[in-house]
Amino acid sequence: MITRDMDPAALGALVCETLSQAGISAVLTGGTCVSVWTRNEFASLDLDFVALGLHSNIEIAHALEAIGFKRGIGNPRYFQHPGTDLALEFPPGPLMVGDEHVPDINVDRYATDLGILRLLSPTDCVKDRLTGYYYFSDKQNLLQAVAVAKAHPVDWENLRRWHKAENQIEAFAAFRLAVDEAKS
Repeated sequence: MITRDMDPAALGALVCETLSQAGISAVLTGGTCVSVWTRNEFASLDLDFVALGLHSNIEIAHALEAIGFKRGIGNPRYFQHPGTDLALEFPPGPLMVGDEHVPDINVDRYATDLGILRLLSPTDCVKDRLTGYYYFSDKQNLLQAVAVAKAHPVDWENLRRWHKAENQIEAFAAFRLAVDEAKS
């Protein structure tokens, strides 16, 4: 069922559904979340999930065995499958964008043929990418944030408030201008 040409959103939905059957709620973040919201304009080599609640990597591993994923060598947060080059990673929770907690009620759902993918909303995906840009100077993250905001409506007041809380209010106007320029 899992193949190298499998759409990342479908694979992510399969992972979410499999974990859900084991009582584990997980949310897709990172580069593959960007890929979903930009219709694969950007690609990632892994799917980053944050498991909500208190679940060990052993519990996650046990659940993922049902679809053929095994723990990666050397890092218990990584999982690999022989049918795909895409790895799964489970960074520790809680689910955060910068210093802001993302409550479960704000998590989006994306329907696929293999089930529902739970992922950051476009607005929270933008925050996630901007965190990488502001704090690690990763320009690719800025391009990804602009692409998501160009492709989907985002909550600009929420983003302004978040920028202020992150002590990045001066960068808010520049980001909004970059999105406006990308749209024109």
